[in-house]
Amino acid sequence: MSEEHSAHNYHPLPIVLADAEGAWVTDVEGRRYLDMLAAYSAVNFGHRNPRLTEAVRRQLDRVTLVSRAFDHDQFGPFVTELAELCGKDMVLPMNSGAEAVETALKTARKWGYEVRGVPADRANIITFEGNFHGRTTTIISFSTDPDARDSYGPYTPGFRTVPYGDAGALKDAMDGDTVGVLVEPIQGEAGVNVPPSGFLRAVRELCTANGSLMIADEIQSGLGRTGTTFAVEHEDVVPDVYILGKALGGGIMPVSAVVADADVLGVFKPGQHGSTFGGNPVACAIGREVVAMLRTGEFQERSRNLGAHMHERLGGLPAEVVREVRGRGLWAGVELHGKARPVSERLMGLGVLAKETHDTTLRLAPPLVIEPADLDWALDQLEIALKG
Repeated sequence: MSEEHSAHNYHPLPIVLADAEGAWVTDVEGRRYLDMLAAYSAVNFGHRNPRLTEAVRRQLDRVTLVSRAFDHDQFGPFVTELAELCGKDMVLPMNSGAEAVETALKTARKWGYEVRGVPADRANIITFEGNFHGRTTTIISFSTDPDARDSYGPYTPGFRTVPYGDAGALKDAMDGDTVGVLVEPIQGEAGVNVPPSGFLRAVRELCTANGSLMIADEIQSGLGRTGTTFAVEHEDVVPDVYILGKALGGGIMPVSAVVADADVLGVFKPGQHGSTFGGNPVACAIGREVVAMLRTGEFQERSRNLGAHMHERLGGLPAEVVREVRGRGLWAGVELHGKARPVSERLMGLGVLAKETHDTTLRLAPPLVIEPADLDWALDQLEIALKG
């Protein structure tokens, strides 16, 4: 049915899932699979996490939507608690990750004109080759991926793109009209690309020196995925703006947010930006529980420890098949000498779900609740699948 009535904008594995719990999913025929993708980090805390589903049930019995025409009793606590987790003053809640990125771009431009004093319509924002920040017309305007960008022009101006990890190129591209630098601390869609050591610190220093905002897209890399709450922490960097999404919704619904201090997000006045569903009661109830779970440090520690074990095992894969392994925490890009799609299909046949990206990279991002024995079993199946 999906082939006949759904637009073919995805190439899913030939499987139809019907049930899920923790790190395991079950198809319509009753076969179980270990999920090693976690919905691209949206399911960091596991499928149907009991704390999160209970938070939803409680809220469903009370109120689900009032729009932002009125406040509700979950909104103030959510924005306060998320701001505290990020060490910032303010939160602007949205829904999808792409909405949050668009909001951050608007924030940087508005801040540039009204606070920084950039002349009208001259603001530029610097991005990086290999980026993936969403699929809106503006966002794909600075994409370097032909699949994401081609045939959607004319494109939105105001962006400059430089090589990822190249601090020198970034410095050369910045000028007095540069209002922000948008960076993924680790590039997910590009294949879990980790920048050279010191790069994020250099971005922070260059932004400070130039009077530009450092905008960290932590939609995939944040909220425990890499062994820290935010991936920028690996270099002790604090950005001006955090963009959050995916795991913030607990794998239940889209929840995203832009988080920054008052001198940045304070540029918005009533009527200048908004979202009917952004910050709705159910979203806030989920987000509050996510923040509470991250405060314990349990999930960051699991990602750190299990991730170290996973990368140790991945490092032992045969060099004649595996070109490179990249990543941090429970997140890895396994770069193959050949196509990755056949490997993901063989893995599915062995009871493990993972997905390829950009032809030759297999992405692994299991839920942070995965049991050590299950992780080892999945890696055993990977070794078998790589043999062909």
